[in-house]
Amino acid sequence: MRNKRLGNTGLFVSELCLGTMTFGGSGGMWGQIGQLQQAEADSLVGRALDAGINFIDTADVYAEGRSEIITGQALRNLKVPRENVVVATKVFGPTGDGTNSRGASRVHILDGVKASLRRLQLDHIDLYQIHGFDPATPIEETLGALDTLVKHGHVRYIGVSNWAAWQIVKALGIAERRGWARFETLQAYYTIAGRDLERELVPMLQSEGLGLMVWSPLAGGLLSGKVGREQSAEAGTRRASFDFPPVDRDRAFDCVDVMREIADAKGVSVAQIALAWLLHQPVVTSVIVGAKRLDQLDDNLAATNVALDGDELARLGRVSALPPEYPGWMIERQGGPRREQLAQAASAGRSPSDTR
Repeated sequence: MRNKRLGNTGLFVSELCLGTMTFGGSGGMWGQIGQLQQAEADSLVGRALDAGINFIDTADVYAEGRSEIITGQALRNLKVPRENVVVATKVFGPTGDGTNSRGASRVHILDGVKASLRRLQLDHIDLYQIHGFDPATPIEETLGALDTLVKHGHVRYIGVSNWAAWQIVKALGIAERRGWARFETLQAYYTIAGRDLERELVPMLQSEGLGLMVWSPLAGGLLSGKVGREQSAEAGTRRASFDFPPVDRDRAFDCVDVMREIADAKGVSVAQIALAWLLHQPVVTSVIVGAKRLDQLDDNLAATNVALDGDELARLGRVSALPPEYPGWMIERQGGPRREQLAQAASAGRSPSDTR
């Protein structure tokens, strides 16, 4: 298990992060996603920590708060030293029936962090993330509230999930101008069958030094290899009852066909190839993996040992390539000569400014 620097901070996290969305569901959508109770969650958390995972992600809306409760109690039951684990949670979704019990307002954030700390049984949260973009709240209000939490020590770092590139860059500019804590991470959907964020978000992350946490790396089980394109329902996967995230199925199954060939040659599962592809992407900091059983978690953990060579990465890249869109194809066309200059300068061991 490798460790990577989290964004532009001095904090290091494991390349796999244990997701807890399967903890505590009892009905409705959360029951469909996962119904693991305390003893089962303790086993999963313990196995993940033993394998070298030091990063755990949850949210206040998962199982209506029960996921946080179970996660916090698991750390207590396992007697995990606080400094040995990086705990991330999120705020934004509805946590009650009140008009203000949702969103990214100062009111909801300050109420939300107190409730999350209580459920997790912690005195601080390592990474506190805004779970979605709130069109009703000025970004300045959201950032000001988060900065207050950092200054008071309730939160160490802040991040965001499911925002557009322009929204994040605007927030970074406001934070720099005000001298406030800035977003250090983006949690986003990214798979070999869903590479949309490569258009705008990946260049932004690389430019601004944010870390990327990947959610749903198997596209809700579609990339597990457990179902073929001729089957109408993904039996044995989460999609059988909760069909999310949206996926171009033809494109996804084209990817699965190539991944299956590579997996068979290596003697590993298709899911491990899907995870390994993400782990080979330089922009990825940590891939969030969730499980309902220990054998599922073990299979995911094994992906860290799968090495993909240049030919395999090229095959996977070709089958999953995004169709060209403007302005991307024009930027690529016009910037080609300058990128060649940069590459030549780098190979010669000189900076671009030294090129004559």
